[in-house]
Amino acid sequence: MTRKTTRRHVLGGLAAGVAAPAILRSTRAYAQSPTLKVGFVTPSTGPLAGFAEADDYILEGLNAHFAGGVMNNGKSYNIEIIKKDSQSNPNRAAEVAAELILDDEVDIITAAATPDTTNPVADQAEINEIPCITTDAPWQPYFFGRGGNPAEGFAYTYHFFWGLEDIIANFTGLWESSGVAKKVGGLFPNDADGNAWGHPELGLPAPLAAQGFELVDPGRYQPLTDDFSNYISAFKDAGCEIVTGVMIPPDFGTFWSQAAQQGFNPKVATVGKALLFPSAIEALGDRGVGLSSEIWWSPNHPFNSSLTGISAGDLAAGYSSATGRPWTQPIGFKHALFEVVADVIGRAEDLEDADAVSAAIAATNINTIVGTVNWSAGPVPNVTKTPLVSGQWQDNGNGVELVITNNAQAPEIPVGGELQLLA
Repeated sequence: MTRKTTRRHVLGGLAAGVAAPAILRSTRAYAQSPTLKVGFVTPSTGPLAGFAEADDYILEGLNAHFAGGVMNNGKSYNIEIIKKDSQSNPNRAAEVAAELILDDEVDIITAAATPDTTNPVADQAEINEIPCITTDAPWQPYFFGRGGNPAEGFAYTYHFFWGLEDIIANFTGLWESSGVAKKVGGLFPNDADGNAWGHPELGLPAPLAAQGFELVDPGRYQPLTDDFSNYISAFKDAGCEIVTGVMIPPDFGTFWSQAAQQGFNPKVATVGKALLFPSAIEALGDRGVGLSSEIWWSPNHPFNSSLTGISAGDLAAGYSSATGRPWTQPIGFKHALFEVVADVIGRAEDLEDADAVSAAIAATNINTIVGTVNWSAGPVPNVTKTPLVSGQWQDNGNGVELVITNNAQAPEIPVGGELQLLA
């Protein structure tokens, strides 16, 4: 019995909704059936579904690539990716992660799309000593939201993405270039993202104040609220010309509609998460033009896949050609997630030993389609950062597109235009 199996036997009962008998089925003869199972938790449905819009396209391409197997120590291993829907619910994310670990007996588990997905999956993996790789969530709500200690870190769970310091630098870079008054209205929900972004020290307030911005924060709102009147009134009274925050698309849609109805017209609206996807902008109609956000990945990012060699531009174009839909930012990170998985599988000293696989994750240093993934670079244990730029949804005459307008934090990624004030 491997060490991984022993830990499942001891700790599996702690996993939400999983009975102990499931643990007893954990033996598998790799010599007879060299298939590695990789779990993938993603919000296919619910308010976060925009993050998962391109999943099937990406997985189809990955499965075709993995059909030839991945080599490890002179032996070819088949890769089976098992996808589970979190339904945009953290409790459901934990439940399906436990199913993947204890019923499907995955060797590695992955997850993407906000702390509501990454954190409960990573927690299940850490409890059960299963190697875990996650992305698509700022590192602070991932690490500190899970009770991470920078002096210790985690044993089995690893994350790559950017951080709130990168958001702050990009957002303030946009705002400085706009020339508008430095009065900012903040919209932070009562969830992992909102509490991290609005944290007085670790979030936006202190850095914004240090740069001369006045942040008006009326407090946390409950996700899927139907009334932002108090927030709008506070922003109007304070003379806010900028609006920021981190919201799911339905919440921003409600706020933006009520802002128009109540005569609040900021000159710049830069909101995380809610404005990432073409579908969200389309839903806003003409009032979607001119909104701005962070940009994690685009067809203009000068990176290539370590798996297939495909460029960011060609990957995005391939998705649009196959689906008839515009590219979305998570496309690159979903592909990169499995670039890392394949690299780890190829380097691990013993694929039957969870500690050896985790050691291979920690030693990762590869150039992916989203940039370099190198956990030795920090900023804290188990976390490595990818580059971030920012920009605006602009009408180019042939439709609305996301244009990079600020690359001060990642000059290797080209800009495509200048920020325009909202009408």
